[in-house]
Amino acid sequence: MESIIKLEHVTKKFGADTALENISIEFEKGKIYGFIGRNGSGKTVLFKLIIGFLRPTSGKVLVHGKEIGKDMDFADNIGIIIETPGFLSRFNGYKNLEYLAGIKKSIGKKEIQESMARVGLEPGSRKKVGKYSLEMRQRLGIAQAIMENPDILILDEPMNGLDGQGVEDVREILLGLKAEGKTILLASHNREDIERLCDEVYLMKQQGCFPALECAF
Repeated sequence: MESIIKLEHVTKKFGADTALENISIEFEKGKIYGFIGRNGSGKTVLFKLIIGFLRPTSGKVLVHGKEIGKDMDFADNIGIIIETPGFLSRFNGYKNLEYLAGIKKSIGKKEIQESMARVGLEPGSRKKVGKYSLEMRQRLGIAQAIMENPDILILDEPMNGLDGQGVEDVREILLGLKAEGKTILLASHNREDIERLCDEVYLMKQQGCFPALECAF
């Protein structure tokens, strides 16, 4: 299978503190990869290195064969949820996505509406995001991540704030995206998310990234 993302001997330090050390790992097209570990174990740092929000202290991060920080500043064709999605509270959901879509100008009204409908939001609603519940904001964040039809999704706790039906809806969306050939990296504290969705699971520790064993949960 084709490697979409590749890390070669990646170490990331913040001053005297080592967040990740000598990580080498590859991710293939059309798979969901799960990441588990305690808070501070390096999951978010790993994701930010792949996206290009951070640079490795040593080693290489390659996305689609291009090195982050050398061939490009940020990974191309990637959808992201890192931490709590941030939106403009005085606008409705559609206007927020329209504004963000205007940065790349790669999609139009149809794609924005379809992404909102896919996550269970009404594209024509005039309700301002400032009045959204936490669940609605999370759904809008997922719509933002998928609206430009990216090849890669990097999702850090995407189920946060969702009720039982919301979690089921998002799981079905992710499995559908996998079937479309997307590569998905998913961090979750929910064991059922990991077991039902992921083809491979990794345990994050400061010393590295290891295939997860049952006892890791």
